Amino acid sequence: MTPGSSQPAPVGLADIKAAARRIAGRVRRTPLIDAAPLKDDPAPGALRLKLECLQVTGSFKPRGATNKLLSLNDGQVRRGIITASGGNHGLAVAYAARQAATRAVIYLPASTPPAKAAKLAAWGAEVRTEGAVWDEANEAALAAAAQEGLTYLHPFADPAVIAGQGTVGLEILEDAPETGLLLVAIGGGGLISGIATAVKALKPGIRVVGVEPAGAPTLKESLAAGQLVTLSAIETEAGTLAPRRSAEINLEIIARHVDEIVLVSDEEMRAAARWLWFELGIAAELSGAAALAALMTGRVETAPDAPATALVCGAGTDGLS
Repeated sequence: MTPGSSQPAPVGLADIKAAARRIAGRVRRTPLIDAAPLKDDPAPGALRLKLECLQVTGSFKPRGATNKLLSLNDGQVRRGIITASGGNHGLAVAYAARQAATRAVIYLPASTPPAKAAKLAAWGAEVRTEGAVWDEANEAALAAAAQEGLTYLHPFADPAVIAGQGTVGLEILEDAPETGLLLVAIGGGGLISGIATAVKALKPGIRVVGVEPAGAPTLKESLAAGQLVTLSAIETEAGTLAPRRSAEINLEIIARHVDEIVLVSDEEMRAAARWLWFELGIAAELSGAAALAALMTGRVETAPDAPATALVCGAGTDGLS
């Protein structure tokens, strides 16, 4: 599909509600907290933070991976599952595989922090390193899936994964129905695809803003071009937000439902991560602080009559260095 397509949406609210029922009890319902009272308020008006950094394995990813695994048949599960990841999706797949008592193989790019690779091994996954960026690791994972007969789980371009991630949006509007502005970090686009689909169906007037690293503007450039763009290089330390190319399904959904995409630098994400730690004791990785960074830098305007919610999508300490 292309942006602006009149074809039926690839993922709908019914899919996301079904995912919520399917994964209930297998993932955490994470808290939505008021940012105030604070020493320094990063945005005028009310601000809430959705703490997916407190999700099992440390990011939102188990929602999508678990929903996908529960959508597979017994034979697909028994063969074992395989994926490529910057770290967080790999951890989620390892978690889902452990629940199902099956094999998990995770391909990582060389840029993955060693702590995440070690954590994957601790979850029982077989870890393989290939390539410098996610896209190269993913090519190796696809080849291995075909050669070894494993079931491949895409981190962002799969309807079941997108529906699972969309359950975050359901929870946000259940806990804070007055939310008028929602900020979500973008890597491949699976998270914002699911969340935007959910919240726009429930509250069409809500403003959804995506946030990408300035060194990996994959979806922003694709929207501007009206088609998928493959970046020539990745220039960000936020590896979980850094595929060189997204996918048609994500571009289609984002074109339909996301109002704007803004860019933040690594230093701006790092400043937001330090703010989260200093003010709230929350250890967020660079990608986890991206949505807040968009507010702190003024890239996204807020209004008193449109309370903002920023998603803290992943835990880590790279933002504190």
